[in-house]
Amino acid sequence: MITKAVLPVAGLGTRFLPITKSVPKEMLPVVDKPGLEYIVAEAVEAGLTELIFVTGAGKGAIEDYFHRDYFLESQLEASGKADYLKEVQRVGKLAKVISVRQQERLGLGHAVYQAAGIVSPNEDFAVLLGDDIIDAKTPAIGQLMAVQAERGGCCVALMDVPRDQTDRYGICDGQMVSPGLMHVSGMIEKPDPAEAPSTYSIVGRYVLPGEILQILETTPRGRGGEIQLTDALAVLAGRGQAWGLEFEGARFDTGNTLGLMRASIHFALKRPELAEGMRGILAEFS
Repeated sequence: MITKAVLPVAGLGTRFLPITKSVPKEMLPVVDKPGLEYIVAEAVEAGLTELIFVTGAGKGAIEDYFHRDYFLESQLEASGKADYLKEVQRVGKLAKVISVRQQERLGLGHAVYQAAGIVSPNEDFAVLLGDDIIDAKTPAIGQLMAVQAERGGCCVALMDVPRDQTDRYGICDGQMVSPGLMHVSGMIEKPDPAEAPSTYSIVGRYVLPGEILQILETTPRGRGGEIQLTDALAVLAGRGQAWGLEFEGARFDTGNTLGLMRASIHFALKRPELAEGMRGILAEFS
């Protein structure tokens, strides 16, 4: 049973400057919660109880948010602010959180490799990217975990994208073996649209065997001079040990301004106490 998840959260968030000079991009709000909390909640709902944050300089707010603050709790209790106390305690109890520092930002593969001292070589684990929020009845990472439990190897989340956007993603090649499930035979990081083997892109969720850490240890720098997770996964694909799943759910790319706003609107409309007011605001601008 998989219990550990790696969440790479060391990115600079340059598309949100200047606010990300002092606020981690993963802590920017979606309605009234940090975007990262939605991802943590997805992991916890799927049964992942040990979360490994791969952080960098200036990311202390992430660690503070998901750890208990007993002084704050005592102050809220003493002042009779029971509702606030309940919310603060809820966040602090979501999961066991471990932080490791990525000293150099050398790509997603390098970030995942930082968990090598915590995840053992024979232990499967999950990876959830901090820019991708997925709203689904069954947690998206749980959907991938079910495939990986049955098929072995690795399983990645797939989304069919317009061909002119393939240079933004890792792209998979392979054969559909059932509706929405691809047996992946190859992967390439951000190919030119004319050279992309398909339009099935990898988005934000992975279930990986522990041996991927050993592969990453010897993976050379690839596109952009970075250690690409896609390049390491291509090794597993070459062995016939890679699967891709078109997950069920709505995906929001919160790594850009419009994506973050879109996510906020979506989740506000799902909340009964906010939905009517949000529709009224949207009507003002229609």
